[in-house]
Amino acid sequence: MKRIYLVTGGMGHLGSTVIRTLSLRGERIRALILKNDKGQKAEGIEYFYGDVRDRESMKPFFSHEEDEELYLIHTAGIISIQDKGMKDLYNVNVEGTRNILSLAKEYSVKKMVYVSSVHAIPERRDRATLREIEYYDPKAVYGEYAKSKAEASNLVLDAAKDDLFAMIVLPSGIIGPGDMGRNHLVQMCLMFLSNRLPMGVSGGYDMVDVRDVADGILRALDNGRKGESYILSGSSVSIKELIRYMANASGKRVKPCVPIFMAKILSPLFELDAKRRRKRPLFTRYSLQTLESNTRFSHDKAAIELGYSPRDVSESVNDMVA
Repeated sequence: MKRIYLVTGGMGHLGSTVIRTLSLRGERIRALILKNDKGQKAEGIEYFYGDVRDRESMKPFFSHEEDEELYLIHTAGIISIQDKGMKDLYNVNVEGTRNILSLAKEYSVKKMVYVSSVHAIPERRDRATLREIEYYDPKAVYGEYAKSKAEASNLVLDAAKDDLFAMIVLPSGIIGPGDMGRNHLVQMCLMFLSNRLPMGVSGGYDMVDVRDVADGILRALDNGRKGESYILSGSSVSIKELIRYMANASGKRVKPCVPIFMAKILSPLFELDAKRRRKRPLFTRYSLQTLESNTRFSHDKAAIELGYSPRDVSESVNDMVA
C-alpha cells in the first residue's frame, strides 16, 4: 500500500518541522493550511486549503485511492496565554478536532497522532513529577487553552475506543529553529535578539526542541500504542538560564529578571500596552502562573516505548539564535 502523510497546521512551527522531517525521509506529504497563512511552501508537498472548523472544506485533503493509506498528524490549533478565552479558541481546538476525527473515520485513516499539550495534565499539590493520565478533566486545569486541549484529548481517546487507531502526544514548551515569533517562547527570544525585551522574570518551564517533538510524533506513528498518550518533554529551564543561553549565542548583554510577584502586578500594564500597539502580550497572569507551576514532566514512557530522546536545550537555543 502507498502511504500518504496528512499534516494539519502545515505552516505552523511544529507542522512545518514535521513536514521537513518527513520530506527528508522521501515520504508523500499533504499539508492542510489556511488561505491567509503566512509562510513559504516547500517543494514536493501537496498543499490543501481548508479550515478545521469547516468539515466540508477538508474533504479533498482526506480523499485518496483504494491502494493508498492515510497517516494523519493533527497539529493545527490555537495556542493562547490569555486569562480569558479568545475568539475561536474552542471552535478550533475542540470542534476542529471533532471534525478531524469524524473525517479520519470516514476516510479510514490508518493511524492518527493528535498533538495536545502538557497543559492538559492537572498539576498535583505535592508537585510530584507529572506523567501521562488516562482521562483529561477540563475542570482540573487552569486557563481556557488548557481546558480546550483537555477536552479535545478526551475526544481522541473516545475515538480510539471506537476503532480509530489514534494516539496523543503532549509536548512541553516548544523552542527551536523554524519559527518567526508565533510561538510565545520564540517571541520572547526574538524580542531579546532585537533589544526589545525590557526584562525577564523569575520562574521557568520545561522546554523541548521542535525537531525532537516532530521526531517523537513520527516515532509514535511507527511504534505507539492505540489509545495511549506520550509526554514529549525536554528539560526544565529557568527564564534566567534561557536568557543566558541566548546571550552566549548572540553576544548580547544578559537582561535582569524580576520576581514573579512583581511581574504579576505589572501584567495588566503589559497587556494594555500590547493592546494599544496591537501586539500580542508577552506576559499575562496566565503565562506568569505557568512560569511558577510544576515543570517536572517525565518523558520516560516515550523514551522506553518510542525511543524518544530530546537534545540539550542549549543546542536548541544556539540553532534558534542562528
